[in-house]
Amino acid sequence: MVVPSRGRNKESPPLKPGQQQQQQQQSPGASPSRGRRPHSPGRQQLSGGARTMRKGGGGRRGARGDPRGPCREGPATQQVPLPLHRGPLRLLRVFGEQLRVFVVDKKDFIIKADSKIWLTFLLAVFAGVLHWCHITALFENDRHFSHLSTLEREMAFRTEMGLYYSYFKIIIEAPSFWNGVWAIMNDRLTEYPLVINTLQRFNLYPEVVLASWYRMYTTVMDFLGVPTKTCWTVNRGKGLSPVESCEGLGDPASFYVAVIFLLNGLMMSLFFIYGTYLSGSRLGGLVTVTCFFFNHGECTRVMWTPPLRESFSYPFLVLQMLLLTYILRIPNINTGSLIALCVSNIFFMLPWQFAQFVLLTQIASLFAVCIMGYIDSNKLQKILNAHMVSLLVCFILMFGNSMLLTSYYAASLVVISRILVWSPKILKSCRREVYVWVIEGCAWLFGTVTLKYLTSFVLGVADDAHIGNILKSKFIGYKDFDTLMYTCAAEFDFMEKETPVRYTKTLLLPVVLVVFGVIIKRAIKSIMWSLSQTGQYEREERFNHGELVFHALQLLAYSVLAILIMRLKLFLTPHLCVMASLVCSKQLFGWLFYKIQPKTLVFAILALMAIEGSANLQTQWNIMGEFSNLPQEELLEWIKVNTRQDAVFAGAMPTMASVKLSTLRPIVNHPHYEDAGLRARTKVVYSMYSRKPANEVKRELMELGVNYYILEESLCVSRKKPGCSMPEIWDVEDPANRGKIPLCTLMSKNSRPYFITVFENSNYRVLKIPKE
Repeated sequence: MVVPSRGRNKESPPLKPGQQQQQQQQSPGASPSRGRRPHSPGRQQLSGGARTMRKGGGGRRGARGDPRGPCREGPATQQVPLPLHRGPLRLLRVFGEQLRVFVVDKKDFIIKADSKIWLTFLLAVFAGVLHWCHITALFENDRHFSHLSTLEREMAFRTEMGLYYSYFKIIIEAPSFWNGVWAIMNDRLTEYPLVINTLQRFNLYPEVVLASWYRMYTTVMDFLGVPTKTCWTVNRGKGLSPVESCEGLGDPASFYVAVIFLLNGLMMSLFFIYGTYLSGSRLGGLVTVTCFFFNHGECTRVMWTPPLRESFSYPFLVLQMLLLTYILRIPNINTGSLIALCVSNIFFMLPWQFAQFVLLTQIASLFAVCIMGYIDSNKLQKILNAHMVSLLVCFILMFGNSMLLTSYYAASLVVISRILVWSPKILKSCRREVYVWVIEGCAWLFGTVTLKYLTSFVLGVADDAHIGNILKSKFIGYKDFDTLMYTCAAEFDFMEKETPVRYTKTLLLPVVLVVFGVIIKRAIKSIMWSLSQTGQYEREERFNHGELVFHALQLLAYSVLAILIMRLKLFLTPHLCVMASLVCSKQLFGWLFYKIQPKTLVFAILALMAIEGSANLQTQWNIMGEFSNLPQEELLEWIKVNTRQDAVFAGAMPTMASVKLSTLRPIVNHPHYEDAGLRARTKVVYSMYSRKPANEVKRELMELGVNYYILEESLCVSRKKPGCSMPEIWDVEDPANRGKIPLCTLMSKNSRPYFITVFENSNYRVLKIPKE
């Protein structure tokens, strides 16, 4: 029976004689449906086992209390002794009676608990489930992931995503969990012939944790005899051979992605609580979540690139910012709050090497709030101590990753801490005037930069030198090979001009500008009161808005980052959504709420936002695709069959990640570009796209131990923008050979005598490097 389908389809295997009789007895309409979209008829589960298939035409798509009073003496307060020798039934009755008494005692507390809190948490859970469903559906619609084979799923994790996932794969396929951890801590496949500790270099703790969960899950399910996945034979159509596709949490890639989406569903729950707490109204939480959905494509990319580090890290930044807001708002910090802040910092920093730059902007904003007098120095010092402890813990857990100690973040923590101690002593005779703030701000800036470069020089660390070069390229047009490799990528370019327009169409930017303007107006008025040394009442009033001033300054910091590097708008847009919740704040708009009901105002704003926001959501829902990369599939299959297990490969960074993941062959370069040694290796590998002589390139590749080079002709001719083709980038690095024919062009015509072409298809050419 032919089933309508968009892409692939799954069909059942031939039945055994006993199974045929069973199938004839089944009702034709009794086959269970998978409950997917209307265009996806349900699969038919066969009685013969877990393997089922779908009949159909060409394609995957389609088928498929009050406190207790003081104690009184007497029988009422005596505890009933346990009758240990009166039989088990008597013992159970006594325990049951004690449990009943405990429940009765706590009943008043449960009944009188703030029902608003429970409602807030229920709404937060609903928001989280909604976001989880949304991103899961978008990912499936875009890739048709449920119908892909294991190899296709691995190819779908392109560039650094494939590199990260490869370590998850190594751990789950190892004989034991600890064998897998040892393997990734003594890795020789990633930067052959070097042996590196990838836990130290690549922020891989998410993969370690997920691999341990996966192994425990499959072990428990196997022990209980519960099947964890269902496998199907997929007829891909178009004359392609069928492949096996498995669904369920027992499939490693499905488990990996499912946990990421659950974490980001939880993130939306945190956003609702965050907006509610910051604004003081559940309407604020509603505004935050609604703005996030209406600007979803600008807020996150987890639905397109699940394995990226931000997918694991960013939800903990939301938690950290919520905790920090609570700490700034309360008059006295308790130890539990600082411990929670420290733990959230650790979970934010461990998965992502870029977290330190975000935390740098955070403590800079806190310092600015402090020197203006909105929070006292003792509170800031306690917050800084929590940051220092979390930084030290991360340094230990990452086996002494030197980039943490030599970062601007670490230097800034030390400098601000010293300023808080020394400033009152040095400037004790000075009033809190503006020039004092300027002195302290300049001391922070100069001290941070100086200390960072001193520690880098003393420890001999140059891994983050490219960060400074990228910033120089933004302001003075500096160019070199490594800088152009970043800035030629769209995500590291300046923010698109269309981005503010999209913010404006959903009214996100206008609403936040109004909120920001009110905060700044209140802040300036409060500062003027302070400088004129008026009464104590005004000073106390000023301190009540410290957390709002902090959020305004953090918004400015995120805006600068997003303008300079487009990728960082993933911090700006969600923070805009949080700031939008303050339209419900009585602290800022109490005067307006005397004239108009808050609900009326909020729902009017949301109705106007929905005009463009609903269109944005519909655009996302209309994305229907199916992953396929036949040229790369041919390449990987050829490598598995025709090369030795120890054959060493070099090539473009995204392709190398796929080669390592799917073939487990050693590679000499990869997409994690934050290491100085790796950047030097990549420059050697990419010399194939320069204008250098072939013999010179061959000699350098042989020094790295390369046996095969994967040449991609598209890199030789593609040009994302002027000056960004690989030959043009090499013209900046190697002006002596400018004007010559690129080596990649010569190799695509005739690779001899220095290289031998052993494989070729529409996208890839494998060049074997003969030994001299």
